[in-house]
Amino acid sequence: MIRKIITIDKEKCNGCGLCISACHEGAIGLVDGKAELLRDDYCDGLGNCLPACPTNAITFIEREAAAFDEEAVKKHMEKSTPEPVFAGCPGTRSAALKKESSAPVQEAPAASAAAPASQLEQWPVQLKLVAPNAAYFNNANLLIAADCTAFAYGNFHNQFMKNKVTLIGCPKLDEGDYSEKLTAILANNNIKSVSVVRMEVPCCGGIVNAVTNALKACGKMIPWSVTTISIDGSIIE
Repeated sequence: MIRKIITIDKEKCNGCGLCISACHEGAIGLVDGKAELLRDDYCDGLGNCLPACPTNAITFIEREAAAFDEEAVKKHMEKSTPEPVFAGCPGTRSAALKKESSAPVQEAPAASAAAPASQLEQWPVQLKLVAPNAAYFNNANLLIAADCTAFAYGNFHNQFMKNKVTLIGCPKLDEGDYSEKLTAILANNNIKSVSVVRMEVPCCGGIVNAVTNALKACGKMIPWSVTTISIDGSIIE
């Protein structure tokens, strides 16, 4: 039968493995360090893997393919290891960073003040690398920030990042649009709020536009706000 199914560009694939985690049917695996569609009948054609790919190596095509077989997928998933070993790039592996309040406080050298604690709660933070179905997104307050903001604003961790899942990007330097990835994150998770922090420079408007598009496309009413940082490190609005 002719139907919609994914195809993977091996030249673009970096072997990160994010699409494997995003596919709920186990249709994708790593073969010789590259993502590969294992069987046509495992692919439901819904494309949960598409927004997870940081290099845009996955697209839809229409071709002759076996029909999606839910029973075959069920048996396949039952045989799969419950907690598969992550085989992609270590830098893209999803992880929640738990803060231990009971951890002993290290004394700072006498000549310097104690370093402030990081408020980062998850990894990765780069918008292009996160998996939309990562567990840390559930019931999260989301911070979407232009990557320059943390360097321009001194109290960025405590004022903006604290108790939030942080995603950063540069709409001028990153290839593609964030809208599709953000839509998948908002649509597939219970996001409580979205905070956007941008620089005053015009190109940062791209990150606000992407969030606006995603909020419209996700079909949910999610409270959101935008804060602008000036290049001299002050809050404009």
